[in-house]
Amino acid sequence: MKYVFFINMGGAENLADCDVFLKNMFFDPYILGIKNQYLRKFVGFIIRKSRLKAMQESYKHIGGKSPLNDITQQLCLKLKQGDVCFDFINLYVKPFALDVLRKYNFKKDDEIVLFPLYPHHSQTTVLSSVENVKKAISALGIDSNVFVVDIFYEDELYNDMIIKHILEENEKFYPNEKKILLFSAHSLPMSIIKKGDLYEKHINEHIKILSERLKPYFSDFILAYQSKLGPVKWLEPNTGDILASLDKKAIVYPISFCIDCSETVFELDIEYKKVAKNEYKVVSCPNYSDEFIKFIESKI
Repeated sequence: MKYVFFINMGGAENLADCDVFLKNMFFDPYILGIKNQYLRKFVGFIIRKSRLKAMQESYKHIGGKSPLNDITQQLCLKLKQGDVCFDFINLYVKPFALDVLRKYNFKKDDEIVLFPLYPHHSQTTVLSSVENVKKAISALGIDSNVFVVDIFYEDELYNDMIIKHILEENEKFYPNEKKILLFSAHSLPMSIIKKGDLYEKHINEHIKILSERLKPYFSDFILAYQSKLGPVKWLEPNTGDILASLDKKAIVYPISFCIDCSETVFELDIEYKKVAKNEYKVVSCPNYSDEFIKFIESKI
């Protein structure tokens, strides 16, 4: 039997979950790189309390919960096969790794496939996710074979899907007008990048791949970063600042996300529209599209 577990940071199911999410995220040493866990817990507490109200207010605009869990559940259901079981694990809110893994009676010759839903590598996402689930596997004494799906921003099938989705939205949104294509990626603190994190490098390489194929359809390509937190220096430019200055209409593609979440349905599609100089259209994440299903099946 093969078990495939999609891994993501997770999305709050209600406003109370926002506190749980922030608490767990800012205790993660890969997110908040303070070695002393007591100091990390204290600093994380300060950040959490400063961010909680704003996060809850954001969630109120999208019905009080993230769409991430529901969409991922639909993805699992669409992939369901007789000899392969699909499920998902979140890092910072339920369902947690221990709870999900306890649902199954693994045998020694079973295969466990860990599938982090991140196209680009970062210690804050892929590394943190895989380590978290492997610790849970070890804690439960599971001795099945464990495999990890590698990052996939260079995968041809994955990029075919992205291009198809972008061009479909471009055709719907002022089809006779040549627009700017804005790639929006989740930002990271520069301190993490300077320590050798590969995320920025992979984002740039990915955009180069996509831009080469999309040149005939857009007047320009721009990379920007969203979701900055706190006063420290993060990857720039900021997506909101770019949208506030664009003289042309734009298609926005959330390049670092596979599943729609608060960052895409609220921050990109609602919040930034308050400051945007021109109209823009956000392309949905791959979610449970037929093309994403086909790509996932090719990887397992």
